[in-house]
Amino acid sequence: MSVALRNPRARLLVALAAVAIIASSLWIACRDVAARSQHPVLVFTTLPLLWHESAGINDLLRDDMAPHWSLRILRTMGEVRGIDSLAGPDGRPAIAQTSALLVMAQPRPLSPVENVALDQWVRAGGHVLLFADPMLTGPSTYAPGDRRRPQDVVLLSPILGRWGLELTVDESQPEGERLTSMLGGAVPVNLPGRFRLAGQSPECQLRDGGLVALCRIGRGRAVAVADAALLEESEGSGRDARVQALEALLRASDE
Repeated sequence: MSVALRNPRARLLVALAAVAIIASSLWIACRDVAARSQHPVLVFTTLPLLWHESAGINDLLRDDMAPHWSLRILRTMGEVRGIDSLAGPDGRPAIAQTSALLVMAQPRPLSPVENVALDQWVRAGGHVLLFADPMLTGPSTYAPGDRRRPQDVVLLSPILGRWGLELTVDESQPEGERLTSMLGGAVPVNLPGRFRLAGQSPECQLRDGGLVALCRIGRGRAVAVADAALLEESEGSGRDARVQALEALLRASDE
């Protein structure tokens, strides 16, 4: 072998073969990482994340309005698509893929069949990031009582109770946005709620004083935040804090 390698051509062939092996290994590793990091991202929300609030149909059809800032972050995870139900006509989960990431941002109340379907999907391996705000503070074009208005008070007690959580709120706390600690960073909150464990809940761990719940449910995972203020529009340093917080929550949801 040592004699053969004295030949310059032989040394070149061996070097090229080694480079080819390394390049092939790197391509396979990058392909596998990309496959793991790209999920369908399904958004189930009453907040104007996928559309703009508008008083008339003409504004809804405008194409010159910038999309919500959160969409750029969500699209780094995979293709983003809105859904309007968590259960199919047969009562089974409407989400076919457990590899999908479900983002529930201040959703409408779930029907009994949707509660069951969501729980089944998560326990089968689904991952969900939930924003459950007990006192929504974001502005809306629509008046209270308008069905187009975002859900002012989240009503998810059945599924939260199923996962061993209870959402509480201190109604005496002062209104106004402030920064608080969340998952090692700073996040804006406004009249946030707090989760507490309901009975014995080995599935969930509370973080940051109950602002966040990290739950391992069957083969799946749920990350719940007791506030939705970080999804509001903002500029400058306020936008930066929101982006970083959402990225941290998505990483936690994808573990």
